[in-house]
Amino acid sequence: MKSFYNPFPLLLLFAVLLFSSCQDEVTNSYTYHTMMPVYYEMSDIRARVITTEPAKPLDNPGKIYIYQDYLFINEPTKGIHILNNEDPANPVNLSFIPIAGNVDLAVNGNILYADNYVDLLAFDLSIIDNIKLIKRVEDVFTHMYYHETGEIITFKDTVLTTENPGWERGGWQQGAWMMDSRMSFSANLSAASQSYGTGGSMARFTLSNKHLYAVDETTLRVFNVANPSDPSFVKPIDLGWGIETIFPFQDKLFIGSNVGMHIYDASTPNSPTRMAVYEHVQACDPVVVNSDYAFVTLRNGNACWNGLNELQVIDIKNLYNPTLKKAYPMLNPHGLGLAGQYLYIAEGMHGLKSFKVNDVMSIDQNQLEFLTSQKSVDLIPGPKSLIVIGPDGVCQFDYSNPAKLRKLSCIQVKNPINVY
Repeated sequence: MKSFYNPFPLLLLFAVLLFSSCQDEVTNSYTYHTMMPVYYEMSDIRARVITTEPAKPLDNPGKIYIYQDYLFINEPTKGIHILNNEDPANPVNLSFIPIAGNVDLAVNGNILYADNYVDLLAFDLSIIDNIKLIKRVEDVFTHMYYHETGEIITFKDTVLTTENPGWERGGWQQGAWMMDSRMSFSANLSAASQSYGTGGSMARFTLSNKHLYAVDETTLRVFNVANPSDPSFVKPIDLGWGIETIFPFQDKLFIGSNVGMHIYDASTPNSPTRMAVYEHVQACDPVVVNSDYAFVTLRNGNACWNGLNELQVIDIKNLYNPTLKKAYPMLNPHGLGLAGQYLYIAEGMHGLKSFKVNDVMSIDQNQLEFLTSQKSVDLIPGPKSLIVIGPDGVCQFDYSNPAKLRKLSCIQVKNPINVY
């Protein structure tokens, strides 16, 4: 039988090799917002001489704080801008205090308190053109930075590009911690009392009854500031996980966490004791209060997991048994402020809302305004103006007519706050 040679298999193999060698290689790249760890020797930080610098443009503002006619604006991890706010329609940028690792502040008389990584600093403000560092309390804020080696660890915002789609899900990877840009280091409204200033509703520092209280993710730290220029660390108090904000009212401390609101009795100011914990679903939550109710905003977002977007009104007439009075749906509420019977809520990218809250059962029927063009993150109802911080910078409104806010000024910033 005559056999025939069939060249087809060989030709097929040749064609596959030929075309596969000519095929373009397609790769996908993924961009992530991450926090890269940075290490410092705390001894080097302490060796730096801190002197007031000339005014500089605002860049990525953080916490806001009012004291007398001055407005203090924190630039996270960089320092504090000081502005003369005697005329809210024309604030004047005066100077900048460079403070590495600074994220919060409070003012007691003429003394400014600010964190410097693991230390608390006290500055004399009595001569505003010649601010001086007068005291350093060492090794008190060790929750995030302290290493047994004497190093501190902090984190720098970094944008990375990788071809690995699973890089973000790994958590700690290649020495970095993945964070969505919506994450914020939250904090709350410090009620003005004695000679204290007033902070926004994201504050982690507050003053009450000759004591400074500072919260981090797990701990309340107590400082005696009876002598304002000579603060002394008293003790830490464990609060549990997810602590975000602190608000003083009379001799009580209302502490917001991402799972609830803690109420502490600070009538013995150097040793606050827990009275109650009001629990809710996991969500970011700053809180402000009056004598009868606490107003809490809950919002979702990467740092808040499966949270709701709503305003909760909590009955606190019995401080040992806080109970939910009513909840109102919101869009994505961030900071808030209470001025008498009027409540102002920063709705993130959605705008700024105002309500009359004398009847807490019908707040949704008493909305005064919804400024959808005023993206906002936090605010302070101050003695001269309503101060709002957001992507447009730091804006001030005349709110003498609560039903009709009138914009007075906006301080532009180089790197606007990201709001989602």
